[in-house]
Amino acid sequence: MAAAARYDVEQGGRGGEGKYRPPPPEQMYPQREREREWVPWFVPVVVAVNIALFAVVMYVNNCPAHAASTRRGGGGACVARGFLHRFAFQPLSENPLLGPSSAALQKLGALVWDKVVHESQGWRLLTCIWLHAGVVHLLANMLSLVLIGLRLEQQFGYVRIGVIYIVSGVGGSVLSSLFIRNNLSVGASGALFGLLGAMLSELFTNWTIYSNKAAALVTLLVVIAINLAIGILPHVDNFAHIGGFLTGFLLGFIFLMRPHYGWMQRYVRPSDIKYTTKKYLPYQWVLLAVASVLAVLGFAVGMGMLFKGVNANDHCQWCHYLSCVPTSRWSCGK
Repeated sequence: MAAAARYDVEQGGRGGEGKYRPPPPEQMYPQREREREWVPWFVPVVVAVNIALFAVVMYVNNCPAHAASTRRGGGGACVARGFLHRFAFQPLSENPLLGPSSAALQKLGALVWDKVVHESQGWRLLTCIWLHAGVVHLLANMLSLVLIGLRLEQQFGYVRIGVIYIVSGVGGSVLSSLFIRNNLSVGASGALFGLLGAMLSELFTNWTIYSNKAAALVTLLVVIAINLAIGILPHVDNFAHIGGFLTGFLLGFIFLMRPHYGWMQRYVRPSDIKYTTKKYLPYQWVLLAVASVLAVLGFAVGMGMLFKGVNANDHCQWCHYLSCVPTSRWSCGK
């Protein structure tokens, strides 16, 4: 019987039908970890909420109804009043971004230093990241969110990316309030820069799993530098960008740490090659600990300074240049 069985196997082997085929890796190594790819839904929901809230702001704004009382001596008329009716945009002389008035934005939660500090409306630090100054502003931010956020959410899931997005937005609002007192601020830019900062720290903390490290680092730094450089133009709140970026950079070390390359490849390496039994490397834990301490201290100090009414410009005479650099073509105002 044994000889016949061996003969059958050999015969099958010659014809190819009985050739041994190893099972797939997930059956050979059921304990092997495979990176999960998430189906993104947080980013699409955020985009939908921002669009819906912009429609709400335009409804409340109601440019045609307020045009008669606010227009002075031949001022501009509402844009696209003929077919948008109540949702018509403010005159371009008032809002070139095709959007509502500053009064409507302030009414629905824009970031205003005086109301946050003197009227205890700290909730504006959060609500302002869901509002936008106009269609141009909204489209630019939502396109950036889709391009950046979808990939991150696929890799890390909605919980971690959601926390980074929202907390970075608040971090940007805090830094903006410390330096800008006379202008209101709206937009998701701080939260978006938080995702960029998290991408950079994720590259550092997961350095071992990247093959083209230099190319990835240079590309990311160039993108960040260009976006920060745009922030020195007038009417752009670069402090929100910087605050969001720094917050996201620290949170990336905390939430986006992944197992190192040796751990992820431990089942496909030859048996004679030794690998570490630790899932994360020591430097990853050090970065996580340092980032955690800095993030907590940063928020504590920033919030404390803000609600005490501290003007950060008094402690940094040159910092205003980080948000606007005056030239012969434009001024930055007070």
